Amino acid sequence: MSHVSTHVLDTAQGRPARGVIVVLEHALGDPILATEVTDDDGRVAAVGPDRLEPGTYRLRFNTGAYFADLGLDGFYPEVCITFEVTEPGERYHVPLLLSPFGYSTYRGS
Repeated sequence: MSHVSTHVLDTAQGRPARGVIVVLEHALGDPILATEVTDDDGRVAAVGPDRLEPGTYRLRFNTGAYFADLGLDGFYPEVCITFEVTEPGERYHVPLLLSPFGYSTYRGS
């Protein structure tokens, strides 16, 4: 199972963000490692390979398509979260709190 997971919550709607495309890639632009879609609870339990080597990675969230599907205009067509893997065996949970005109993130557990 991957060491990276995410949970996207739509704070404007007050519910999980279902159907958001999430891409995991190396931050330096190397090939895409994985592409997933959030489930009905706004989660992707496993993004990418079973093991990530230490380094800098990026999660890209296709927020433009998500808001378009809801019939809403959003300011950010994409949210990119760059994070560093320092311990290959650790879990890295990267939640995204989302609204059409803002977002926040943190390292979850």
